[in-house]
Amino acid sequence: MPRQFPAALLVALAVAVPARAQETAKDLPKPAALVSDRVRDVPALAPGDAASLKPGTVLFSDRREAASTNPESGLIAFDAWRKSRPQEAAALSPWPGYTEPEYTQTVNGVAKQRHEALKVYIAEGRFVVAKPPSAIDLSAFANLDFLARMDPVIRHKRLEPAEAMPTKDPAAAFAKRPDRPWCGAGGVCIESRYDLEGKLPLGVKLANKLELGSSKRIAEFVSFQSELRVLPPAEAAGLAALTKIDTPVAGGLEQTIFWVNQILRFGKFLAVMQPAPDDPNRTVVTTYMALAIKADVLERKQEYARVPVLKNLLPVQVLMGNSSFNTGTSISAGVPTYARNRIVAFADALAKR
Repeated sequence: MPRQFPAALLVALAVAVPARAQETAKDLPKPAALVSDRVRDVPALAPGDAASLKPGTVLFSDRREAASTNPESGLIAFDAWRKSRPQEAAALSPWPGYTEPEYTQTVNGVAKQRHEALKVYIAEGRFVVAKPPSAIDLSAFANLDFLARMDPVIRHKRLEPAEAMPTKDPAAAFAKRPDRPWCGAGGVCIESRYDLEGKLPLGVKLANKLELGSSKRIAEFVSFQSELRVLPPAEAAGLAALTKIDTPVAGGLEQTIFWVNQILRFGKFLAVMQPAPDDPNRTVVTTYMALAIKADVLERKQEYARVPVLKNLLPVQVLMGNSSFNTGTSISAGVPTYARNRIVAFADALAKR
């Protein structure tokens, strides 16, 4: 597999910002959520939330303080996640039983076996829709038009299953599902592209120039492939153990990102519909977002030494939205803002349809 340099991407982004980037993370303004006045941050979701929630309010939790010994990141090691929250890890990994990637990498003509460690960001959301589950047609949300409305700055196109990167590229074969092909169970395959916003493209150009003719090229965009599908009833039924709400699961929708060109290894958005325990004419929707980040992206620090303005700007600060050059309301804002806005956009879509 060709080596990628996502940490250098983050270095480049920092080069493009003014000197105020030397401020510590705690002094830096964090990007506002798209609709922060409607979102209530909670330490964790609880089953009793379903009875007290009013339509229009979204509960949000990413457990950042509890997830990591480093509160600034709030990321949890993949193996620790599987051990401490096995039901959640099984539901939010690309497939149950998923393990960290193992693959062969050739460097200077020498093949070496590589194990890739991951760290995971998890966000949860919960809201109530003022209609019964039977009035919600999840198939209306499993298409390209819906994804385009969720985040208009990300462009999507349909992808033929045979063109999925794990299927056609031997170097990405570790991302193949062991039980079936991607998009082979009633789902749609999608290729998406997000062009970096704000000062980020300039930062990429600067970083590529710093490489002085090296073959290490950094993309000015994030490209990813995913499967979007409505969960079969039998598969969705088991998710009540995850939500901990004591009513039958009426349906589930998921988008699984199985290939990304840089920084991330996988991602998943999952929404679970259940009748409200106190009112069957209301639907409680519990949503989850998991993003797995390559651990070596977070651990590289030496390459910052030659750029003084970067001394206090680590990759984890950029990814977690703690940098002065995080911008917008999408991926460039950092994963917490991106996750929050994705969940709220989905809540709005269900309420309006």
